[in-house]
Amino acid sequence: MKAGKLPNDVLKKIILDKLKKTRTDILVRPGIGEDCCAIDFGENICLLSTDPITGAVNEIGRLAVHISCNDIASCGVEPLGLLITILAPVDTTVKDIEAIMDQITHETASLNVEVIGGHTEITEAVNRCVIVCTAIGKVLKNRMVTTSGARPGDDVVMTKSAGLEGTSIIAHDKEAYLAEKLGTALVERAKTFIDRISVVKEGVIAGKYGVNSMHDATEGGILGAVWEIAEASGVGVRIYRERIPIEPETLEISRLFEIDPLKLISSGCMVITCPDGEGLVNELKRNGIDASIIGKVTGCKDKKLISESHVEDILQPGSDELYKAI
Repeated sequence: MKAGKLPNDVLKKIILDKLKKTRTDILVRPGIGEDCCAIDFGENICLLSTDPITGAVNEIGRLAVHISCNDIASCGVEPLGLLITILAPVDTTVKDIEAIMDQITHETASLNVEVIGGHTEITEAVNRCVIVCTAIGKVLKNRMVTTSGARPGDDVVMTKSAGLEGTSIIAHDKEAYLAEKLGTALVERAKTFIDRISVVKEGVIAGKYGVNSMHDATEGGILGAVWEIAEASGVGVRIYRERIPIEPETLEISRLFEIDPLKLISSGCMVITCPDGEGLVNELKRNGIDASIIGKVTGCKDKKLISESHVEDILQPGSDELYKAI
């Protein structure tokens, strides 16, 4: 099989369809595109999400924190705690682990999130560090946002730019090669994209504003996130290619590695649907967050990417474009 997440059709057939519903206090269960599960805790809902970092070598502590916290933010609330498991290969040093923990503690402090447990192990089972985080949050029952809530007529809004996380990972892990091909200045700018991969702020703002669905764009990029929202919600979408912001650094790196930036892992970009996209974009911009309306939710089931020259289907995400570069 190819590196990356299981294709959604395979995931559904061999995993999701085998899961049994046995408890009434589980409010949101595993599903295509759903970032979190939800458990009934009376007045509040407990949210949980788990994710690994496997596609990066550098800055993995920072990435692990934000990827997991972003999932909680996609429900419209702040994360409050993290459980972190670090699996490191046998050639790892104490300084390597300390560097990862320094990254983790710095990023959790910036988000007001606590590390509340986990596990650290040196093992021959991996050939580079793997970090798995479980994030926890809570929300009032009437305030939760899900991936599956998109409604026909909603505007499709995205924050920031496509491919931020993938661009940063490639810039850090292929720094020397990129500097030779594209110049040191471009690489240094691309590396700073890691500073923009949290979507906690926009998730909380959108949750308070009132939206129908949210999904952070991870593996599969912007188009993958859009496909998963539409699939989970049983709706169609029309996305306009020229409306999707892409940084020049992302475009240059994508051209070099012959990858599609719209299918490149894009943590830092939240995809949101709501009836009043213009109002939400203005609210986000008032809070210092770039946002754009990139399309519309439709009542039919087809998913289309429309450009000036042609129309194409948005297909279920395959292996992320990142793996072509690393």
